[in-house]
Parts: sequence; structure tokens; C-alpha cells
Amino acid sequence: MEGTVCADCGAKFFPPRQVCAECKSSNLTPHEFDGHGAIYSFTTVRQAPLGFEGNLPYVVGMVKLDEGPMIEAQITDVNPDDVRIGQRVEMVIRKLREYGKEGAVVYGYKFRPIANGN
Repeated sequence: MEGTVCADCGAKFFPPRQVCAECKSSNLTPHEFDGHGAIYSFTTVRQAPLGFEGNLPYVVGMVKLDEGPMIEAQITDVNPDDVRIGQRVEMVIRKLREYGKEGAVVYGYKFRPIANGN
């Protein structure tokens, strides 16, 4: 997961930004996040938007990364009834969608619970 860090105030951002939201500096450099965090909030999707109907129900949550930023992502590899606020998660690469039987397959980040995470 590559984001940015402000060289002036140390604020970290994901996705990457051109200007720091904290101090307004444009002195940002690439930062690689380790992809670990905890579930801050979540919801279970039972009626999916067009193109995402295949794996209902699924969980979408706000994940607070250990390094600061909070991001929205799907929570995967878990029974929706087992998801808990504060649960430790790690970033994984998974298929997001497929455009037809012979179209492009789009991959991106999701989060899954860490074994033995609270």
C-alpha cells in the first residue's frame, strides 16, 4: 500500500496526496504502509450495486491503519457475523470485479482478519 508522508509535519495519507491536509505543504514523499490496522466501523451489504452481486452478503468497513490513516475497504475471508469493531486486519490483494467473461479482471486491496487478532 503506497501512500505519502509530509516531510514537514509527518502526516501520512492513503491514497497518496499532492498537498498535505494538515499543514498545506506540497513537500510529500512516497510512504509504504505495512497494511495492518483495526476495524473502526463496518456494515454488511445484503443488496449489492450492479456488478457486485456475486458474493452476497459481504462486509465493507472503515479500517484505521496502525500508521494513522483511515480507509474504506471490503473485509474479506470472514463470515459477516464474525466481524467486530476493533478486530485486527491485514491488507490483501483480491479480485474487485470482472468485466464480462473475457473482459478485464480488476484487482485491488481488501482487508482480512488476522489469525488470533482480537
